[in-house]
Amino acid sequence: MDRYPLLEIDDKIIRRNAEILLGECRRNGVEPFAVLKGFNALPGISEVLVEAGYKTLASSRLPHLAAVKEAGLAVETLGLRLPMLSEVHEVVKICDISLNSELDTLRALDCAAGAASRFHKIILMRDLGDLREGIFEGERFIETALYVERELKNLCLYGVGVNLTCYGSIIPTEKNLSELAANAADIEKLIGRKLTVVSGGNTTSLPLLLRGAMPEGINNLRIGEAIVVPCDLAGQWRCPVEGLSNRGLVLKAEIIEIGRKPTHPIGELGTNCFGSHSHYEDRGVRRRALLALGAFDIGDPEKLIPDDPGIKILGASSDHMIIDIEESENDYRLGDIVSFTLHYQAMLFATENPLIEKRYVS
Repeated sequence: MDRYPLLEIDDKIIRRNAEILLGECRRNGVEPFAVLKGFNALPGISEVLVEAGYKTLASSRLPHLAAVKEAGLAVETLGLRLPMLSEVHEVVKICDISLNSELDTLRALDCAAGAASRFHKIILMRDLGDLREGIFEGERFIETALYVERELKNLCLYGVGVNLTCYGSIIPTEKNLSELAANAADIEKLIGRKLTVVSGGNTTSLPLLLRGAMPEGINNLRIGEAIVVPCDLAGQWRCPVEGLSNRGLVLKAEIIEIGRKPTHPIGELGTNCFGSHSHYEDRGVRRRALLALGAFDIGDPEKLIPDDPGIKILGASSDHMIIDIEESENDYRLGDIVSFTLHYQAMLFATENPLIEKRYVS
């Protein structure tokens, strides 16, 4: 008997998505890295990505990459989060490559790599306005690249990269990615060799690539979200890719209460259980259901997509989600199961939560 909430995982769909995106990237001169973090490196999916043809697996969580090493997969591993000084020895052991911006961290990695008799590759990150990681000043960026190349003998300046849309919501454009490509060209001229990787961002850079507008010189993207939950490519970015499916992950929850209630709370309003003020639209008395699923499980309930188009998500506390079913064609009853596909945040929460049952369906 199934236990709910339940996350169904279709690795055939995920592999097909991975193959489609890899093909699109390669047709446009880009060799992508596959990112495991968003789906918490679900068991078996790393192998699926390798079978699809990816040569580098990436994550911001070292245990994900340690599992790749332990599985003996024939790929390189990339650490996506800037290394902490306290973990540099672990980073050079687990990661073949890491993203970096701090000179002191680079020196520490150099010492750790030397102590381990290893040669560690780094991608130096440039901040082009999103204001997360990366060196903001172009001159200092080039100076740091030269320092790595000439002074840190246990490190290899493998490439340069940028991150966009994750904090400052800055969209990848021909203009900002051309600046990265120009920086890379300047560095290559000064060091007398080509950089292996010029990494133009993550899934949100795919629309630029698919429109044929990726600046010359960008040869890498770091893709995770679009492989497993590609819905935002067609929705938010209006860049559908034929053959991609959002049904690699399907979340199912059970109805634990059902009936008709007012749509506006009754009494003096304060804050909700998370200390926030909520807005409620008074739509009169309507039929609704309560699900055994909450923000504890999936974060923001609005990051779920109901399979039933007649369902409207009203909100969630930590353990319960409320849905309006007044306009649904289904005659829901107590104990019935409601299914959803996922946006990125819901994927992060649901795949990480050990209290959500996982089942492979292919």
